[in-house]
Amino acid sequence: MKLEEQEQDNRKNEAQEGEENIPERKRKMCADALGKLQREPCEDNLWECIVAFEGYPFHTASGLPFVYALKTGRNGLPTRELWINRRAQSKSLAWGSIRLAYRKARELEGEEVERPKALGDIRGISYIYPLLWKFGLIRVPEKVREKMQP
Repeated sequence: MKLEEQEQDNRKNEAQEGEENIPERKRKMCADALGKLQREPCEDNLWECIVAFEGYPFHTASGLPFVYALKTGRNGLPTRELWINRRAQSKSLAWGSIRLAYRKARELEGEEVERPKALGDIRGISYIYPLLWKFGLIRVPEKVREKMQP
């Protein structure tokens, strides 16, 4: 087996293990937030999904696994900033970037979004794209879907 194929299998296994370890209460919270977003698509309901899916395993369009955590402010409450955890390094993702991608996704409603950059030149779009797909806000090509599904 080639090294690249082995790494891809390892990422897939890590993601499956991650999703299996999600408690039932968390699954229900995610399902409730998704249902609300589907019934009433708006930025407030999108934010509820972001909060509900904190710590949930995702994959980029190229198949790289990641999770995110909400940054906590001085008052102990979550800010509207996400910390993307990709192995040894973390990246910050601002709510403003997510809102820009969400608005573009709403414009493209019903169309297949071929790749992350089709939503615009937005900082962190590689991480936002799978969130929007998971939340049912964009359609993606089958080959991309396969890489983003654990």
